[in-house]
Amino acid sequence: MKRHITAMTTAALAASLCFSAALAADWPLPDTRDDLDAGDKARVEKVTEPTDDFSKAERFETMQGGAATTKATVNRDVFSKSSANITFAEEETFKLGNALFRKFWVSSPSSTQASDGLGPLFNARSCQSCHLKDGRGHPPEGDSDATSMFLRLARPARTPEEQARIDSYETINFPDEVYGGQFQDFAVPGLEAEGHMKIDYTEKPFVLGDGTVVSLREPTYSVTDLAYGPMGADTTLSPRIANQMIGMGLIQAIHPADILSRADPDDADHDGISGRPAIVSDHRTGEVKLGRFGWKAQNASVRDQSSGAFSGDIGISSPDAPNHWGDCSETESACLDMPHGAQARLGETEAPDPVMELVTFYSENLAVPARRDVDDPEVLRGKQVFYEAGCTACHTPKYVTSRDAENPAHRFQLIWPYSDFLLHDMGEGLADHQQVGVADGYEWRTAPLWGTGLTEVVSGHSFFLHDGRARNRTEAILWHGGEAEDARDNFANASKEDRDALITFLESL
Repeated sequence: MKRHITAMTTAALAASLCFSAALAADWPLPDTRDDLDAGDKARVEKVTEPTDDFSKAERFETMQGGAATTKATVNRDVFSKSSANITFAEEETFKLGNALFRKFWVSSPSSTQASDGLGPLFNARSCQSCHLKDGRGHPPEGDSDATSMFLRLARPARTPEEQARIDSYETINFPDEVYGGQFQDFAVPGLEAEGHMKIDYTEKPFVLGDGTVVSLREPTYSVTDLAYGPMGADTTLSPRIANQMIGMGLIQAIHPADILSRADPDDADHDGISGRPAIVSDHRTGEVKLGRFGWKAQNASVRDQSSGAFSGDIGISSPDAPNHWGDCSETESACLDMPHGAQARLGETEAPDPVMELVTFYSENLAVPARRDVDDPEVLRGKQVFYEAGCTACHTPKYVTSRDAENPAHRFQLIWPYSDFLLHDMGEGLADHQQVGVADGYEWRTAPLWGTGLTEVVSGHSFFLHDGRARNRTEAILWHGGEAEDARDNFANASKEDRDALITFLESL
């Protein structure tokens, strides 16, 4: 079993990330938890040790979201429950945020002045359109409607000055000069959409150790019907499906030292697994922080993730992203001539602070459902195979959240997200060749696995990975490459019984 729990000194990590002295001073990388006394530290270290006993379930393993876990009946709505330990007053805030999350925005001008401001270019009319039932999105699968999946657009730095802006965390990359940072396939009446995403799949055989052949579909992405002229020659297309929404407040409550302690950017322990932290700027304050949300960990907080989606996906301005025309570029002059939805009597932006605060609270408190069948012998066997194959080198099983978390409901909870929240090289097969801040074109954040066992129930499909190319869990594992190649091969060369047991374990999460 591979494990990667290498503590680094603050100085070594900062040096490996080319930190400027000024930025490192602004945010000294924490190498120890400052929220715990010695007694608590010992308890936390003991309870988060990876188990080596697979004869029975671990204590509290069923409650994978700690006291915030929901024990609601498993059905299509199970991802939409609030954290079980929020207060009665907070339940009202959660419900108000839910209403805004489901709200359909309309184009301006409109008689419903609190709901206008859509676009002018957009991918979806509401948060819920992509995160249906608060679950994950999917590829269009032949449907002309690509809602819940879109293309990020970016070009690399062209000059030393532009590279310096990335190195100083001022920006994560540079948008296409015509189509901006995201390709929008919808537009308000009177304006042309930017075009359409095209996906072509090629089937590729993968031969397992016992001779079984699994067919993997390899996607090729392009754009058609471009309405505003050619796209930049060095612009890269990065497909993304909407992530599931559960447990985000708990992820935010993980102490940064617990994530940084697993980083090994230079692979100093020579186990073949590096793991690099995403260092980003907070959207509102510009503070340098640890990124932990999004497919490339490009956002430091749930609020950053929310304001970015409002702007890029729906075209709604907020105090954090105050552009009323969303992702319209200067070249798209017709887009910039369209009316916007900011109402002076409501605030300076289309989604002023009360809206952002409510949606952020809702997103922070979508509960993680309880595990199922944790004592089942097949699940326990699969858990052992998962550990022994080396999957936990990146899919870190458990944490105890910070005592200093903003919301008391998220404080000092034993949680089981199965992620280290670091960036890993996943190989050429999954590469999008697009730089996003610290992440290069081969790196992705380790996706948390909690709740993925309910994907079929909540979302009605079994498409996995950042672009939904994997049609089931076996294909998702076999697409792993780069730092995860050894773990993938261990799975591929295991007996059918062990492979089936591992999948059963994943289905219990």
